[in-house]
Amino acid sequence: MTTINPKRVLITGGREIGGVGSFADSLRQGFSELGIPVEIVPPVHIFRRWRELRDPEILKILSTTAVFAAPFSRRAICMAHGIPRADYQGWLKLLAIIASFKLATICAGTQLVSVSHFTAATLRAVFDVHSDAVIHNPVKPSYLERNAELPQERRYITYVGRLITAKNLHRMFPAIRDLLNQAPGLRACIIGEGALRSELELLIDGDPRFEFKGTPDDNTVRELLRQTKVFVSGNEVEGFGITYLEAMTQGCIIAMPASGGGLEIAPDRVGGAVQLLPLSWDRAEVLATLRRALLQSWSPICTTNFTVSSVVDSYLQVDRRFSSQGRTIRNEER
Repeated sequence: MTTINPKRVLITGGREIGGVGSFADSLRQGFSELGIPVEIVPPVHIFRRWRELRDPEILKILSTTAVFAAPFSRRAICMAHGIPRADYQGWLKLLAIIASFKLATICAGTQLVSVSHFTAATLRAVFDVHSDAVIHNPVKPSYLERNAELPQERRYITYVGRLITAKNLHRMFPAIRDLLNQAPGLRACIIGEGALRSELELLIDGDPRFEFKGTPDDNTVRELLRQTKVFVSGNEVEGFGITYLEAMTQGCIIAMPASGGGLEIAPDRVGGAVQLLPLSWDRAEVLATLRRALLQSWSPICTTNFTVSSVVDSYLQVDRRFSSQGRTIRNEER
C-alpha cells in the first residue's frame, strides 16, 4: 500500500456544461492546491498517453467514456459517472461500458469509483458490478463564494445541461409553459446546447418567455442561478446531478425526478426545498410539482462533503490502496 502522493494526475474530462467537465475542472483545482500537477485529457486521446497509462507514479482518473483504457492502466481510478442507458446510447455501447466497468473491478491496476450510492447500488443489483468506493462530485469553489451583492429578483425557472432526450426537458416544457401562464413575470431560462434544441424551439413556437442562453461561462451561469426561483432537470437515472448541487448553493428550489443520485445531496429537504417530479411525466402532475416548488422557501445546505478539498482527499484515500507498482492490493493478495 502506497502512502506517497502521485507525482502527477491525468483526468479525462468533457466540454459540456456541468457533468464531467465540471468534475474535471474542480478536481484539477483541488490537486493543484496540494502541489500535484494535473492535466485534463480528452477521453478520445487517452490511448495516445500510453506511457502515462502504464506509469505507476501517475494517477489516472478515467471518466466513463475513457474507462475502456482500464485493462492497460496502472494506478487508475475508473469513474462510474452514471448508469449507461440502452434507450439513449444503444445496447452495443451499454454492453461495452458495463464490460469495461467489470474489467475495472478485476484488473490489477484499477479501482472503480461510483459518484453516488444510487449508481453503485444499480450497478451491483442490475449488472453485478461492485464499486470499490463511492465519492460524490465536488461543487466548484466559485459556487461557495459569499454573494456580496444585494438580493436579486428571482424570475426564472431554469435548466442547465445538455439538451438531449435523456434529460426529459421536452416532457416538462408543456407544464413549464402552463406555469408561466399562471405566474406573471416568471420566465424560463435554458442553459446548454444539444440535439434536442430544435425540437424544444418548435414546442414553444416563438414564445419570448423562453430564453435559450447557449453555453455561457461559469460566472454567467452562477449569476443566472442567482436569478432563479426553481431549478429543473429530468434524467430519471441521474448518476449524481452536480447541477442540482450548484443550483442549491445559489438559493434555488429544486424540482428533480423521484429517483437518481441527486436525492443523496440533501435528503432532509425532500418535500420542501426539493420537490420530486413524477416519473409518469403527466403534464398536470408536473405542473402541480412546479407550483409547489414556487411556494417553497430556501435555506443554506451543508456542503462540507462536497467541497473540492474534501473530495480530493477521498480520491487520495482510494489512491493509497495502490502498491508502489501501481497495482491494487486486492489483486496482489489473490
